[in-house]
Amino acid sequence: MLAFLVGLLYLVSGRTVRAQDATGSRFFCSAIPAGADPSCSFDPNGNRVQSTSPVEDELRNTILQLRENILQQKETIVSQQGTIKELNSKLARCEAAAEDSASRSRGQSSRRKDYSKNTMGDLPRDPAETIDQLGKTMQGLTGRLENLEQQQLRANTSAAAAAGAGGNAVGPLPAELRELLKHRLGALEGQLLRKVAELEEEKSQLYNETAAHRQRTESTLTSLLERITELERSNNAFKSPEDFKVSLPLRTNYLYGRIKKSLPEMYAFTVCMWLKSSASPGIGTPFSYGVPGQANEIVLIEWGNNPIELLVNDKVAQLPLSVSDGRWHHICITWTTRDGFWEAYQDGERLGTGENLAPWHPIKPGGVIILGQEQDMVGGRFDATQAFVGELSQFNMWDRVLRPVDIMGMANCSSYMPGNIVPWIDTNVEVMGGASKAALEICEDRMFEP
Repeated sequence: MLAFLVGLLYLVSGRTVRAQDATGSRFFCSAIPAGADPSCSFDPNGNRVQSTSPVEDELRNTILQLRENILQQKETIVSQQGTIKELNSKLARCEAAAEDSASRSRGQSSRRKDYSKNTMGDLPRDPAETIDQLGKTMQGLTGRLENLEQQQLRANTSAAAAAGAGGNAVGPLPAELRELLKHRLGALEGQLLRKVAELEEEKSQLYNETAAHRQRTESTLTSLLERITELERSNNAFKSPEDFKVSLPLRTNYLYGRIKKSLPEMYAFTVCMWLKSSASPGIGTPFSYGVPGQANEIVLIEWGNNPIELLVNDKVAQLPLSVSDGRWHHICITWTTRDGFWEAYQDGERLGTGENLAPWHPIKPGGVIILGQEQDMVGGRFDATQAFVGELSQFNMWDRVLRPVDIMGMANCSSYMPGNIVPWIDTNVEVMGGASKAALEICEDRMFEP
């Protein structure tokens, strides 16, 4: 103690080293411990030449180590603050995107949610993947907090060891900062959990909307199928199989009807039908029958200003019929191979007869019957100028010559005789190219004609 006072008096009394040179005077002062030699010398750089004790060296090393620990903790805190700022920024963008998505959802509730925009840099587009990614983010934050706590624990242990060795210690990470970090991470965890809940809710709403849309689509399709079935049933289930008509409203080469049945070899026939037309000039071709090698095996045609003609094996007979007044008319044509004799009936009355029309020629089998078109080849190559324009019904064909009384009975609606070769049945007639079939009760319809 006495030596320490002596050294202090020595310093106060002006024990200094003065250096006088061109640059001025400088003083170097140094504290000396008790028991040290006060007359110690200094090197030209101002460093003490006298060696220090081992205790002093140990204290100095402890202080340096504590200073390094403090700097490391400071860097860790700065890094964690940057991480917190980054997470806050991402959460702000996520919340803004969620508000934008909610406003679009309120505006257009039926529209599918748009997940194509990536509102957070590390969020996937699919809600399920978003939830997984948020879970991974929480795990990462928890791990980083644990690492920070471990670093703080190691720093506290080092500080405690240093304090035990040198009698001087540096305090651990402040409790306020530690609590602030925990509070911020807790708030982030709460925000992430709320975001997960919102995404789950949006996913559920999307699923419900998808299910509702699927249900509406299936309901619409079911209604359409029922409507189509109803139309098909109404189209195919007329009051009676023969109570329908074929409409051919335009003079084209693609509107026609086709009889599904063909003809056997015949030596006589009778063809009867109802027709209505006001086309001019000429009503066209009500029907034609073509076979391989002879497209004009049987044809009924009114072309241009010519009268109605009957062709058998491309041989022609002109018929005294007139049916282009826009009213329903019942016509029947009979023919027999014997002498080629024919008869023409209109509305039950026989208006003409003739002979020598393809005498002794049998009607060939296996051909095609077309309604509304004249065939230049079997089943096709139609000419629009020869097309029938109007409506047809009850086209029947027999392989014999009917009696006049039978024809009159059909014409005045007192009886109906379906053809034994070609009956007029809905399932036996198909329409092509825009032609249509519709229900018709011919006898009632005639009563309302002007």
